[in-house]
Amino acid sequence: MVARTSLLAALLLLVRATLADAAWTVASAETEPGAAPGIERRHIVVTGPAAGDEATIELALFSTKSAAVRVVDNPGGDDLSSVAKRLRTFAGVNGGYFDPQNAPVGLVISDGKMIAPFRKARLLSGVLVFNKGRVELVRSTEYSPRKTGTAALQCGPFLVDGGAPVAGLNNTRSARRTFFISTGSDRAGMGFCSAVTLAEMGEILATPRVAGDLKIQRALNFDGGSSSAFWFAGKDGPFSIGEFKTVRNFVVVTPK
Repeated sequence: MVARTSLLAALLLLVRATLADAAWTVASAETEPGAAPGIERRHIVVTGPAAGDEATIELALFSTKSAAVRVVDNPGGDDLSSVAKRLRTFAGVNGGYFDPQNAPVGLVISDGKMIAPFRKARLLSGVLVFNKGRVELVRSTEYSPRKTGTAALQCGPFLVDGGAPVAGLNNTRSARRTFFISTGSDRAGMGFCSAVTLAEMGEILATPRVAGDLKIQRALNFDGGSSSAFWFAGKDGPFSIGEFKTVRNFVVVTPK
């Protein structure tokens, strides 16, 4: 019995050491204040378990007490930078999926108007909902029309749930990524990441201190690759990463 207990303890230590070796870590982080109180941009560099593994993240954090989330429909094909400046937004990223005819795929509610209906699809596993000053990321199975507010966007897959990376995500295809995060408080955020896999994106967002003192509870993937875009209104001027093609909608943060 003693030998078996010792063997089990040794195996547990080995598993913990392996998990620690496989973890991503924050190599550096810089913070830039936004154009309004309660808004900030974090520029984060993370390193991975293998030699040469590195990713760069731009993360816009905000308080729902001072800012509102909007889904902006974009049938005319404007770029994020133009939309952000026109609407005087604090921050923004590209939004959800769309088909070859530029029709949105999955639920889209913009300024209280339904642009596209809710759809059942494996990829569309989550919904961003902004209602009465509160931001939620809910599983599609948790979503109810009663939750519908002034803004909603269905996308996926979920990257983080319960503070842990979601299991079973693709770990072979690297691409630029955009995402939305919730922290369980009035603080939320949206961001952009250099080319990583979906599995790596989940692991990175679950890494301690990626969002500073905030712990990311849930994270939802948006349309990545060539659609990925990020915009931030800094105190000293805008910071922008442009999309490579036009997209159907954006998620932006505006004054209340």
